[in-house]
Amino acid sequence: MVGKSTASMIIRETCVAIWDALHAAVMAQPHMEQWKEIADVFQKTCQFPNCAGAIDGKHIRIKKPVRSGSQYYNYKKYFSFVLFAMCDANYSFRYIDVGSYGSRSDSAVFAHSEFGKMLQDKALDLPDHTTLPGTTSPAMPFVFVADEAFALGENLMRPYSSRGLSLARRVFNYRLTRASRVVECAFGILANKWRFLHTPIHLKLETAISAVKAACVLHNFVRARDGFNFDDSLSHSLQSHRPSVVRGHRQGAAVREQFTAYFMSPHGALPWQLEAI
Repeated sequence: MVGKSTASMIIRETCVAIWDALHAAVMAQPHMEQWKEIADVFQKTCQFPNCAGAIDGKHIRIKKPVRSGSQYYNYKKYFSFVLFAMCDANYSFRYIDVGSYGSRSDSAVFAHSEFGKMLQDKALDLPDHTTLPGTTSPAMPFVFVADEAFALGENLMRPYSSRGLSLARRVFNYRLTRASRVVECAFGILANKWRFLHTPIHLKLETAISAVKAACVLHNFVRARDGFNFDDSLSHSLQSHRPSVVRGHRQGAAVREQFTAYFMSPHGALPWQLEAI
C-alpha cells in the first residue's frame, strides 16, 4: 500500500512532468501569423472579425490551504483558486494562469497575469490593425472578447451595460457573447473530461495547481488528437469567477462603437441577429 505522502509526491511529479513535456508543444504563445489564423476561425465560426481569443476566469474548489486566512475564500463562500484562461475558437487553451487567490476579481487576476501585462505592453505580437470584412476603413485592432468583469480596452471588448440599451448595442452584446462563450465551452470540456474538477481537490495547494495545469495541456493534446463533441461542453461544475465593476477607457469605447456600427451594416449584420436578441 502506498502512503499518502508518497502518493501525493507521485501525483505532483507526474503532473509537473506532463506540463513540462507538453506545454511548449500544445500551448505555446501564438506568433503574428497564428493570431491571424485564430481570428479567421473566430470569423468563420462565431462571425466576430479581428477576434484573437476569448478570456475568462473560473474557480477551482480546494480544501483550505494551511495558514492562508481568507485569501482563498471566495464570494460564494468556499475555498478556491482561479484558473484564468484565453482560448481560441477551437476550444483550445492558448494561455492559462493558475493559482491566484479565490478572493480576487477577474480584472485583478487578469491585470497581474503575464498575459495581461503583455497585452498592456503591446508585447503579444498581434497583427497590425486591419479593416473589417467588406469595408475599406477604418483599420481596426485585433481584440480579445470577455464578459463584464473585465475592463474595456483597445484590445479587449466587453458587453455594454444592460440598462437602456439601443438596438445596435443589444446586437453587439449578442455578437460578443457568441464569440466569448467559446471559453465557457472550453471549461466545460475540461471539467467533463477530467472529472476531478467536479469536486473539491483534496491535495496540497501546489499539487492541486500542478494537477490543473496538467489537465489543461492534456485537454489541448486530446483536442488536437480526437476532435470535439459539442454536447460535452454544455454542463460543467466550474464556477464563474466574480463579476466586478470596472471601467474602460475612451480608446476602447471608440473601438467598441466601431464594431457596433459594423454589426448593423450590410457587410457585418447576420440575417438572424435581430430575432436572437
